[in-house]
Amino acid sequence: MIVMNNISKIYTVGGDEVRALDNASLRIRQGEFVSIIGPSGSGKSTLMNIIGCLDVADCGEYLLDGQPIEKYSQNELAKIRNKKIGFIFQNFNLLPKLTAEDNVELPLIYQGLPASERKERVEEALTRVELWSRRGHKPTELSGGQQQRVAVARALATHPSLLLADEPTGNLDSKTGAEIMSLFHELHSGGNTIVLITHDNSVAKQAERRIHIRDGHVTEVD
Repeated sequence: MIVMNNISKIYTVGGDEVRALDNASLRIRQGEFVSIIGPSGSGKSTLMNIIGCLDVADCGEYLLDGQPIEKYSQNELAKIRNKKIGFIFQNFNLLPKLTAEDNVELPLIYQGLPASERKERVEEALTRVELWSRRGHKPTELSGGQQQRVAVARALATHPSLLLADEPTGNLDSKTGAEIMSLFHELHSGGNTIVLITHDNSVAKQAERRIHIRDGHVTEVD
């Protein structure tokens, strides 16, 4: 569960103070599929970074599964990211010299899991996204949609409590984007908590709840 109370993040640009987030508050329950939508410069990327423990707020409270995130060191935040959060990015972020199987296994190596458990999790994750048969292919040998499915599998393999997707259909054509959104619906039906960041309302409205952000303010929750 995600709880944010009066979160603010302030940057100084050219001597001017910019409030990327301004007393933003929200709650996301376990098992929800929520989209966060806003235009460029609205604060959604900053919000994503704080939700994903890639950054910390200047003030306010952020609880992830009951843990007060702002009290942790950078090393502790890295451990939380690796254990609790599965990231899915617009550009896939796959290592080009590794096969699909190796890309999915990489975060499990960082977690220190034994080889036998890593193998089981990789097969489970790639099977779930219907790409086990392409496990030996490198990213350049896969379509954009298949690369994003590998990225989803990599996120799933760590058994995270939260899937955090940043513009996951942004580099895909409409048909492939619809297929990825269908996959998210399947994952949500299976009990996964999903937070999807987007500027596209046609994507955002497919979530069960939309959070709107503009000028650092959470302006509407529906």
